[in-house]
Amino acid sequence: MKKYLIGIDLGGTKIAGAITDLEGNIIKENTLPTKAEEGEKSVLGRIIEVIQDLIISSGKTVDDIKAIGIGSPGPLDSKKGIIITTPNIPFKNFDILTPIKEKFNVPAFLDNDANVAAIGEHMLGAGRNTENMIYVTVSTGVGGGAIINGRLYRGNTCNALEVGHTTLLPDGPRCNCGNYGCLEALSSGTAIAKRAKEAVESGRDTTLSHYETITSYEVFKEAAKGDSVARHIIDTSLEYLGIGIANIITSFDPEMIVIGGGVTKAGRIIFDRIQEVVGKRCFEAMAASCKIVPAALGEKAGVMGAVALAMTESK
Repeated sequence: MKKYLIGIDLGGTKIAGAITDLEGNIIKENTLPTKAEEGEKSVLGRIIEVIQDLIISSGKTVDDIKAIGIGSPGPLDSKKGIIITTPNIPFKNFDILTPIKEKFNVPAFLDNDANVAAIGEHMLGAGRNTENMIYVTVSTGVGGGAIINGRLYRGNTCNALEVGHTTLLPDGPRCNCGNYGCLEALSSGTAIAKRAKEAVESGRDTTLSHYETITSYEVFKEAAKGDSVARHIIDTSLEYLGIGIANIITSFDPEMIVIGGGVTKAGRIIFDRIQEVVGKRCFEAMAASCKIVPAALGEKAGVMGAVALAMTESK
């Protein structure tokens, strides 16, 4: 009997994988850097490497695996298993599922990374027992997934809730998707780091100049210490993120917004600022009835969501 599932979270910077039992209990995990700059065939090879390592290191065989779930940045065609294009990984109309199915002879399923994280949080995390829940991830990029009336809402082309590419500032910074002023270009970890690097390069008086490499972590760190440049960058980014969340609440009227992704490691400052902005920009009744909470699965939201995708699609 096939008693195990594999989940793969394909991100702009890393490929995370886990093998679990049919209840979602993790047996083994593995992570490799994506190395997106090496191209799609190389990234596919690294995904296969992660899957093989999970099977071998857990002492299982391919015959023990019931299904493989993969979460990827979109847009994509989840029915055909094709990644159409994505700003942070060099895939274009790439059939990612066929090679994996052929390699392992196991059913494999693809969905938007934020969609699978939404499934994971709804089934296994903070959103359990909710009927209407929105998941938002803030990391290298910004994405979202919606559970409506207890079911994942994919939309007409299976790319619903690409919230990171909604326009908040028409004349704002150019996004990797080609648009200007996207939420992702204003509030992602990548955007925060970019603003900080620009400040340092322009000669601003900031403690950020002490770092050889600047990520959003360093910006949050220096902001907490009182650096005015870092504080301005963080405050502006979180203002836009709060506006994005307020727009989601106004559009969907959910009972819960679950926020995950690497940027949320900054903690309470994120949620306090979002709550403040939402309170100013949403109808009072909608804001009051919607809980805004951190993802219970934390950094595992993507990979456990991929497991949940495999779990639900292979029933």
